[in-house]
Amino acid sequence: MFDGCDTRKMRSGVWAASIGVVLFGAGAGQAIAGGPPAGFTRLADVAPEIKQEMRYAGADNFTGKPVPGYHAPDCWLKSEAAQALAAAQTHARAHGFSLVVYDCYRPQQAVDAFVRWSRDSDQSTKQNYYPHVDKQRLFARGYIARRSSHSSGLAVDIGVTGWDFGSPFDYFDRRSWTKSRVRQEARTHRDALVALMRRHGFVNYPREWWHFTFGDAEKAPIYDAVID
Repeated sequence: MFDGCDTRKMRSGVWAASIGVVLFGAGAGQAIAGGPPAGFTRLADVAPEIKQEMRYAGADNFTGKPVPGYHAPDCWLKSEAAQALAAAQTHARAHGFSLVVYDCYRPQQAVDAFVRWSRDSDQSTKQNYYPHVDKQRLFARGYIARRSSHSSGLAVDIGVTGWDFGSPFDYFDRRSWTKSRVRQEARTHRDALVALMRRHGFVNYPREWWHFTFGDAEKAPIYDAVID
C-alpha cells in the first residue's frame, strides 16, 4: 500500500513540500462526490477484464474496516496510467494470465486515516498484516507514508489472478520485499510481474512486490476526491 516515493525525501519533508494537494471541498479532509477528477479514468472503462479487489472499500485490509474516502470499490487512475495498465493487461492476456488490482487512486483522507490507525491501540489485524513489527513503526519501516503517490492517481497495487507471490498483499514484512528470498515459483511470478509492468512504464517499489508507480509520481499533485 506504500506510495513508492523516496523515503529519505519523505523524512526530510522535501517530497511533501514539493507537491500540491488538490482538495475537493471547504478544507483538508473534505471532499465532494461526483466521479473522478479531471484527467482521471475509471479503469473499468478502458480495461474491464482486469479484476478489481479494492481492499480499502471493505473490511479485508490492515485496518480491519472500510477506509474513509472509499465509498465504492472502484479503481480510478490518471488517464495515462489507466491506458498503460490496459496495455499491460492486453500483453498479459496474450501470454495466458490476467491482472488484479487491490488499490489505485487513494484519497488523501484515507492516508490521514492510516496515520490515525497507526496511533490507536487496536491490534486485531496484527497477525495477518504486520506480525513482526509494531504498528507505530510502519512509517519508519517504509510501509506506510503520510503522503502517498496513490493520491496522485499514478500508483497501483497489483497482482495476477491465481498466482502465488510468496506473501499476500499488504503483508508488512521483509518477505514482501520484491527481491526477498522466496520459493522458486513465487520468485518467477514476482520477476514476471515486474518485467511486465516495466515494459509498460511502471516502476516497482522494492519493499512491496505489488506496488508500482507510473511517470513522475513524486512531483504530481495529490487529490482528495471521494471514490463513489
